[in-house]
Amino acid sequence: MNETQIIEIRYWAGAKHAAGTDRDLVETPAPLTLAEIREKAVDLHPGTRLGEVLAACSALIGEQPVGKADPASVLVRPGETVEFLPPFAGG
Repeated sequence: MNETQIIEIRYWAGAKHAAGTDRDLVETPAPLTLAEIREKAVDLHPGTRLGEVLAACSALIGEQPVGKADPASVLVRPGETVEFLPPFAGG
């Protein structure tokens, strides 16, 4: 029995501005890759610059940085939170 659960997507700074919101909720019965999460986020906000902003973002799953891992190989499980953090200028 595959119950649908939620993956929360949180946006910060420029990603929040591009999405027009600070979060989205994606329903899924199974894990998704980080690449699939990005695609779903972009699909939720058509006509925005969100895709190009997310391409420049670093990502956290829970509180763990994804680093340079291939987004197509990083699994996000239902119940987890993905945070997209654009690069920050300054010091």
